Amino acid sequence: MKKSIFFFLLICCSLFCFSQTKTYQLSSHILDNSTGEPAPSVSVTLEKMNVDNSWTKVSTQITDKEGRIGNFLPYDQNNDGVYKLVFHIQSYFDSKKLQTFYPFIEIVFRIKGNKHFHVPLTVSPYGYSTYKGS
Repeated sequence: MKKSIFFFLLICCSLFCFSQTKTYQLSSHILDNSTGEPAPSVSVTLEKMNVDNSWTKVSTQITDKEGRIGNFLPYDQNNDGVYKLVFHIQSYFDSKKLQTFYPFIEIVFRIKGNKHFHVPLTVSPYGYSTYKGS
């Protein structure tokens, strides 16, 4: 019985220690469908739509070695609104010596409420796809 309790407490502690605290409301990642690998070192710009339908740049980040960006829009502010992520993908394919039909990809979406939003992008030189992740 003591071993069972100890094992249970060990699992609970390890889950608590390794769980990721989400301090940012928006994240993204890029996966290259043609290789099955993440797309590192891609510049991604976040913009917010204004009431007059113009756009204001919020931030520009670079994907990490896993093709991820996890630090868009801190939770300590109201982030409701319409946004777009602009993935500057041309340089990624240039680095692989591949031509691409898409020099950049824009994904427009709405944030409402305080839950976490994840916008993944899968790319290949002549196509892309996205969906609302979690």
